[in-house]
Amino acid sequence: MINRRTFVKTVAGGAAALALTKQHAGAQTRGNQPNVLFVSIDDINDWIGALGGHPDVRTPRLDELASRGTLFTRAYCSVPVCNGSRVSTLTGLHPFTTGVYNNSQRFDNLDPVPLTLPAYFLQQDYLVFGAGKVFHKRNEGTWDDYTWKIPDPLPPGRPLNGIPGAGDFDWGPVNVSDERMGDARVVDWASEKLQQNHLQPFFLACGLFKPHLPWYVPQPYFDLYPPASITLPEVLANDLDDIPPIGQEWANPDRDHARVLQTNNWQKAVAGYLAAITFADTQFGRLLDALDQSRYANDTIIILWSDHGWHLGEKLHWRKFALWEEATRVPLIVVAPGVTSPGTVCERTVSLLDLFPTLIDLCMLPAIDAHEGRSLVPLLEDPAAPWDHPALTTWLPDNHSLRTERWRYIRYNDGTEELYDHDVDPLEWHNLANEAGYAGEKARLAAQLLGQVPTSISPPVPEVRPALAQNYPNPFSQDTTIEFVLPEPGSVRMTIYSAQGVTIRELVQRHLSRGHHVIQWDGRNAAGRPVASGLYFCRLQAGSFVETRRLLLIR
Repeated sequence: MINRRTFVKTVAGGAAALALTKQHAGAQTRGNQPNVLFVSIDDINDWIGALGGHPDVRTPRLDELASRGTLFTRAYCSVPVCNGSRVSTLTGLHPFTTGVYNNSQRFDNLDPVPLTLPAYFLQQDYLVFGAGKVFHKRNEGTWDDYTWKIPDPLPPGRPLNGIPGAGDFDWGPVNVSDERMGDARVVDWASEKLQQNHLQPFFLACGLFKPHLPWYVPQPYFDLYPPASITLPEVLANDLDDIPPIGQEWANPDRDHARVLQTNNWQKAVAGYLAAITFADTQFGRLLDALDQSRYANDTIIILWSDHGWHLGEKLHWRKFALWEEATRVPLIVVAPGVTSPGTVCERTVSLLDLFPTLIDLCMLPAIDAHEGRSLVPLLEDPAAPWDHPALTTWLPDNHSLRTERWRYIRYNDGTEELYDHDVDPLEWHNLANEAGYAGEKARLAAQLLGQVPTSISPPVPEVRPALAQNYPNPFSQDTTIEFVLPEPGSVRMTIYSAQGVTIRELVQRHLSRGHHVIQWDGRNAAGRPVASGLYFCRLQAGSFVETRRLLLIR
């Protein structure tokens, strides 16, 4: 953690120091600088009513927010995974600048540590508060007050979807009221901040966890989406036939999609995702109500964003971890008093990298020359203003997607390519990269993409992963020892299941310190009855990391 008033320097592409320049002559005084409510919703794709992403979805409060300000219809993440996207958004730097691409890397191990959005607002004498999942990792960033995401209650009998070894890839109702859910409690905390009397302008970040997996939310939200009436995504059965090998490998149709189809779960899964979205919408609505009822209602900027999109069978793929439209398009809504007009829609292509410089501009603060995004204020003032800035998305080193208002161009690290014309192919079903008639357009987009990526990129930050040790059974004991290592404090869930995929036992340890730990399994199932000697599997989950090993039980 950085001391509250310590100046945090940053580098970008080898720059040695942070250059600050003042924007807007005649900047606002301390007394009338706006507050900021910065809301992130984890894993929500474009399935909100205002974006028309899914015909069945109910998001009245997000739609209300869109009616108050500017809705960006072509907003994209810079990395299609939680940690990489949040580090990029909250530092204003591409992953090839920071070296942070995935969930197992820590940006705060860099020397020097990149300047983050909350740390920057602290420098500017804002009060800085954070609640829930803002950064991907716990306690990253610098805050005056902060509470991490709060765990949800879990339903019994998991997995509820009947998919063997599903782990968190699961959905179904949990028999609790909203008030007991983690996101509701995070909103309670943030709402309390909005009711307090602050003598300085504040930056309040609130991160909602749903609709991140697992999709366990209270029953009333599932009642809104009977699976039999759910509209499935439009999918082309041979959609991967014209996709390069790397893209096919990432899609991995024999994994999640095959399991969903084999267990007749597709409509149920979509219903679970929609239920989780509506739950998140309801919690956001409570936060919006708290702001409206506060003394800060008229001088607070609201920015709502998601860290990346999500596939639910499109391209025969589930989750994020890809460079197609479903994984990269995100909701982005900005309400800036005195700048935005109610109900405006901007169709320009923008990036989450643009949020940091946009907030600096809106709050009349010194600009950061190292930032790799640009202020969206010209588009907030005039959504149709000229804008030739395609959105660049990167997934793992040297794999990139460039999105313009019409085209998506993907270039993998082996030189293979994809090209889609969204004017006639919004579902990205037809890869035009190898068609001679599009060679000129492809070359133009390739030059534009390569012009944004430096020839010398920062090496990936070393991954910091939990580790599950090889099991060594003790035939002279009723217990089987399961050893593991945590690189940072946290909680783990250990699931024991049979070779047939049936869950035998779940073992949970919370609030563990960093380092080596041991769990003893007594060889009994959840009902307390001994299981037979033989081969089992042990699945370790620590945060988003999952690893499975064979486990031999000898009696």
